[in-house]
Amino acid sequence: MTVEIVGSISDRLVGTEAHRAFADHEFFKQVHSRELSHEHVGIFLGQWWYPLHYFPTFLARCISVLPDIESKSAITRILSQEVGVRSVKAAHEVIYADSMEKAGYDRRTVTGSAPFAETAALVAWYEECSADRCSALGGIFATEVTDLLMVSAIGEAVRRESGRERNAWVDIHVTQEPDHVDQATNALFSGLTPEQDRAVLDSAEVMWRHWTAFFDRLAIETGMIAPSGRS
Repeated sequence: MTVEIVGSISDRLVGTEAHRAFADHEFFKQVHSRELSHEHVGIFLGQWWYPLHYFPTFLARCISVLPDIESKSAITRILSQEVGVRSVKAAHEVIYADSMEKAGYDRRTVTGSAPFAETAALVAWYEECSADRCSALGGIFATEVTDLLMVSAIGEAVRRESGRERNAWVDIHVTQEPDHVDQATNALFSGLTPEQDRAVLDSAEVMWRHWTAFFDRLAIETGMIAPSGRS
């Protein structure tokens, strides 16, 4: 693997229109200033639970379809951290549920809300894209390079509405996410054919479109954007 090849693939991924549209989403702008109710933030948390809960399964499925030990090792490192390494109490979903309960949100709302159609479609894509090497690579990279943006936005909503300045779930992402991005980038190894390279890009773009739809729905539910898409 060469730095030049990996850099080229990752640069093209983050340079896509799908990525730019997602990163510039109105949700990420307004969450820092719009007044949010306890119910609104509860909606955010209840929907976020679904991709969070499925993510370890997604990673495990990806590891099974990656053909080389270098990529398997890189993604296994991410999976290990997601599930707490050697302690279930350190698993991200456990920290999430516990920290949000401490911030004043009902655990049943956080982990037991019904998924929106957009949320269910997002999780379904995670399952679908983890069945093939190239689509799995695209899904992993698309998630990891934008995860801290998403987590920070949800964390900011919790901070502003609850008044709690620190949140263990946000803190662990700030600590671990740079390593996750490195490992996801390391998995973008050389040796892909042009067709496979295109498949990685296509999968990442689909993933970002699903995440855009996810945040569209959250923004609509809280009045950040109108159902037509107008702010």
